[in-house]
Amino acid sequence: MLPLNQVAIRLHPDDDVVVLKASIVAGTVLDSGDGAVTVARATHRGHKLAVRDLAEGAPVRRYGQVIGFAKGPIGAGDWVHSHNLVLRDLQREYEFATDIRPMSPLGPGEAQEFQGFARPDGRAGTRNYLAVISSVNCSASVSKYVKARFPEERLRREFPNVDGVLAFTHKSGCCVQPGEPHAMLQRVLTGVARHPNVFGYVMIGLGCEGHQVSGLRADGRLDQIRPGEPSPTFLNIQQQGGVQKTIDAAVAAVETLLPRANAVVRTPQSLRQLILALNCGGSDGASGITANPALGVASDALVRQGGTSVLAETPEIYGAEHLLTRRALTREIGEQLIRHIRWWEDYVRLFGASIDNNPSPGNKEGGLTTIYEKSLGALAKGGQAPLGAVYKYAERIDRPGFAFMDTPGFDPVSMTGLVCGGCNVGVFTTGRGSVYGCKPAPCIKVATNTVLYDHMRDDMDLNAGTILDGTETVEEVGRRIFEEILAVANGKRTKSEAQGLGDEEFAPWILGPTF
Repeated sequence: MLPLNQVAIRLHPDDDVVVLKASIVAGTVLDSGDGAVTVARATHRGHKLAVRDLAEGAPVRRYGQVIGFAKGPIGAGDWVHSHNLVLRDLQREYEFATDIRPMSPLGPGEAQEFQGFARPDGRAGTRNYLAVISSVNCSASVSKYVKARFPEERLRREFPNVDGVLAFTHKSGCCVQPGEPHAMLQRVLTGVARHPNVFGYVMIGLGCEGHQVSGLRADGRLDQIRPGEPSPTFLNIQQQGGVQKTIDAAVAAVETLLPRANAVVRTPQSLRQLILALNCGGSDGASGITANPALGVASDALVRQGGTSVLAETPEIYGAEHLLTRRALTREIGEQLIRHIRWWEDYVRLFGASIDNNPSPGNKEGGLTTIYEKSLGALAKGGQAPLGAVYKYAERIDRPGFAFMDTPGFDPVSMTGLVCGGCNVGVFTTGRGSVYGCKPAPCIKVATNTVLYDHMRDDMDLNAGTILDGTETVEEVGRRIFEEILAVANGKRTKSEAQGLGDEEFAPWILGPTF
């Protein structure tokens, strides 16, 4: 008889299921501490086994929380997954500011710094890019042609302090609807233009679109130039006289910016200047056990240093949001979060859809069954710090501490919102093997299991699977992630940067009908 903790993890004493560390064969007998459990069928790593008998309709718990309900009788030793675990409406009791755990103050000599690029607005960058920004899809090709005139080989040779010239293109901007759809796109593009990792930019429109460059400038967000900031260049293809004339004008503007950007060097910066994006993609059954809670440790460490850490993906905290409202510093902050949850419930009904369409097929193959289960694991990325702010999509992140941003769960769209809000470094956990990059912010990838890390070493920056292997604790891996965040903020290139990823992942959230 094998001890249960040798082959599986039980996260809470009240849990009805355990998660397997490795695949297991039928007939294996496990000592649960409450008696023998015989494995009913071969079950893969990352999947769940019942450790007690459950009646039809009974709630099934993992993390000490309900993740679904038994579709029929489930016996101890049975594989628990989509065939016998279903989602039902779950009544959640919302409490506000009842579980606030303040971060301990820094002791003498504990304050840390990173080497970053000081910006005139008081922020600091972890990278130093120039941006060519399309205000509308009609100018996307022109923006890419401008970027192509500045190959990396030339920049490394002549402007070594410039990380690159980036083209930010998207599929919207023409008949974008008034109200929040229009305001959201404005926040996204303003966020790129004003990003701490962007020294200067050129913005290109067509001229007849609904989302006008002049509209972005009208409210002063882009026309307010601070001392030391380079003046941006705004171009419209129709006004310039066509594609080639616009390319030539934009190239000339970038050529003027390059020597000024190259003159900016890294200097010591407080960790208060770091804004960390927390995201996960291609999750598996180990995500909520290894990489996500370890990232939560790193998140808390940054918040304790006075920095900022931002959780997102509203559909992927669904069913676990009551745990965040308890951490909200005020009732108002908690209620802001609930309003976003209610919006998403209404939104999916418009399309006859269900939020439980998430988890994805890959999530389910990796062992995740319901959105409640996925959300409880995803929430672990946010550590234990108090929730101090809730932001709209791509809204400027302007307060230190732990925060939440309303974004979809689709990785490129979620990370675009976080980056445009001002995140200057990101950590992305994955159990299935996401290869995401998110220029202009570097993105650190953390594998949830050692099998994945060994299989995709060229893409994974860190391995959190050592927690399952028993060679490191969650706290030890969390400290490694925190140190990697500092190293990347200092200029260390991530695996996605080394492979040139991040140019195509800019994906603004597009709301409203398309005419």
